[in-house]
Amino acid sequence: MPGLIDSFAAQHAALPEPLRSAASRGEALAALQRDGLPGPRSEPWKYTSLRALGQRAFFRAEGGAQLEAATVERIRSLPAPRLVLVDGRFDAGLSDLTGLPEGARLRPLSALLGEGDSRDLAVLAKRFAGDDALFPRANAALAEDGLWLQLAAGVEVSAPVHWVHVSTPRDSDVSWHLRSLVELREGARLSLCEYLICAGGHRHLGSSVLHVHLAQGAFLEQLALQQESAGSALFRRTEGAVAAGAEYRRLDLELGGGLSRHELNVSLQGAAARLQADGVLLGQDASHVDTRLGIDHAIGGTRSAMTWRGLGRDQSRVAFHGGIGIRAGADDSEAMLSNKNLLLSDEAEIDTQPVLEIHADEVKAAHGATVGRLDPTALFYLRTRGLPAAQARALLTRAFCLELLSELSDGLRDIAEAALQEALGD
Repeated sequence: MPGLIDSFAAQHAALPEPLRSAASRGEALAALQRDGLPGPRSEPWKYTSLRALGQRAFFRAEGGAQLEAATVERIRSLPAPRLVLVDGRFDAGLSDLTGLPEGARLRPLSALLGEGDSRDLAVLAKRFAGDDALFPRANAALAEDGLWLQLAAGVEVSAPVHWVHVSTPRDSDVSWHLRSLVELREGARLSLCEYLICAGGHRHLGSSVLHVHLAQGAFLEQLALQQESAGSALFRRTEGAVAAGAEYRRLDLELGGGLSRHELNVSLQGAAARLQADGVLLGQDASHVDTRLGIDHAIGGTRSAMTWRGLGRDQSRVAFHGGIGIRAGADDSEAMLSNKNLLLSDEAEIDTQPVLEIHADEVKAAHGATVGRLDPTALFYLRTRGLPAAQARALLTRAFCLELLSELSDGLRDIAEAALQEALGD
């Protein structure tokens, strides 16, 4: 019976020309077939088993998906500019690419693939090394759409750009693969809100690779909101490069999905480059939530600060790996990582693994991780003020997460707060 790798090969064979014959896609597929699935002895995958997923087969997602009225209304309530993809396909009817200033370019990847401009598409030839790079390789072989957003030097976009991907129930399990680029030239500024949502229960597989390139003095603020179906499998990878004086600020809210994994790799490549990457990981029901950070201080005078919160409910499992490296010669760098986790159920499991590798002198670096339960003293205090036990627990849980939203701009903060309130409930 064909499994995951065989179904990826079949999807590659079904790609239209000239995508199927592209050398980089063939090389990625060959590497995928050669190395197969990472097993339990692969350190990056020790907390996330792919055995069951590897036995499943997925089909190439075709167009023509129908969305219910409530989902359409939700999407259309988002102001322009917005780019919408449904099951991995650009939806021109739901998208609105207007409202951008001169020097800002927002397009779906599918439009660029149709034009075949090698200068724009050079990033698609990136190779992913290591036998653990299963889904980035699948993405390189199979991606047909995504977001392509480029700002010229000095361009500032005043309103957030909304990037929506919605998955729909289908008669068979499908997979979709998004390849995206956000490129900001010198001094450009942008806020980006990314949504991964579902229009109903499904068991699809999705992969997404996002390249973020920030030139000198650029600023990017990103909110990534993941609210996928409880039966879905979602694998994302973000590859960031931050030049001198540029700042990348992002908040990830992992609030859905049956099996979800995000690999966030950011290289700080110029003096005074800055990264702030925070997140909330919510495990509930039987979900598995996995996040891996790979932060590279490539040069001195760079700064990174990361605060992550994990919540384990029901029979869920949450895994977090916070990897920070400071290279030789990268003196005067600062790196701070905090990962605090709450176990809200006796059956839940949380694994946290902070890793700090320092090869330079005169740096400031610290990391810490905790796994515990709600403070009984705080619970008792709230009970003495008349709050029922359930309400007291909910209040403390929300406060545990909402503190991460303070650095967001007003528009994105409202979106993030509403999503957290909905996910955490009463």
